Amino acid sequence: MSEILHGCLPDTEYLEVTARSGHRYGVWVTTPPGYADSTDPLPLIYVLDGNWTVGLTAPLIVTQADPYLTIAPYIQVSIGYAGEEAAAWAQIRNRDLVPPGEPVGDDMLATLTAARDAGAMTQEQVDAYLAELEDSHADVFLDFLTSELHPHLRSKLRVSESGHGLFGYSYGGLFALYAWLRETGLFASIGAGSPGVASTDSQIFTLVEALPELGEDAAAPRLHITLNEAELLGDIPFYRGMARNVLTTVEQLHTQGRSAQVSNVLLQETHVTGLQASFLSYVKTCHRR
Repeated sequence: MSEILHGCLPDTEYLEVTARSGHRYGVWVTTPPGYADSTDPLPLIYVLDGNWTVGLTAPLIVTQADPYLTIAPYIQVSIGYAGEEAAAWAQIRNRDLVPPGEPVGDDMLATLTAARDAGAMTQEQVDAYLAELEDSHADVFLDFLTSELHPHLRSKLRVSESGHGLFGYSYGGLFALYAWLRETGLFASIGAGSPGVASTDSQIFTLVEALPELGEDAAAPRLHITLNEAELLGDIPFYRGMARNVLTTVEQLHTQGRSAQVSNVLLQETHVTGLQASFLSYVKTCHRR
């Protein structure tokens, strides 16, 4: 694994970590250009869905050396699944990335039914997917990131005291939004790409309503939300509904006086092609020197 990674992703090391929950995670740590020749501590940017995202986002670490950009140095930590779970990451992620009590929603049920009827999923796969959604524990996974994985990495890397970031896409974006609303104190900025707010009864709306009044001295982390044009205007009802829910969330945050903490961009991409563009938009906007 290590030799393969060094051939495809220079300056990337792979390790596996077992959480207190008993779940085991694959972790890819990518250091930036010049890291070996420096003694400076750097912030960590955590990227979710590592089994899919590491190959598309980790190579962008070279943008720190781009003279046309002002991206500050960072270490990327991509988090995914190990062993047999790596092959089933697309369903197991529901357990970790979806807030507890999040309703599945009629649009999701219709989408899964259509996938089964088209032969894209078996009934067994649909049932497994729904089982993870109906017993989701984003709270447990967030605690793992902040109180287990982060201290572990600080003991092994030159990590700064502040400036850390979190990026997630789709259900990873839903988790990122959830983490921002939970205000853990670890992250200075959070990127939520096409957040999977799939229901009008989402826990996200409950958490937005429960946000405390922002005091003058409060240092809330920066939140950067991206959506894709094809999601908002395309012909797939599930994505249009999701995009409407995200826009409602943004409007509620602005109404609460959080405009200074929230930025948003509409990308000319699809839900699949938008991942890399969303991550780059996040680091260009929120992680500048």
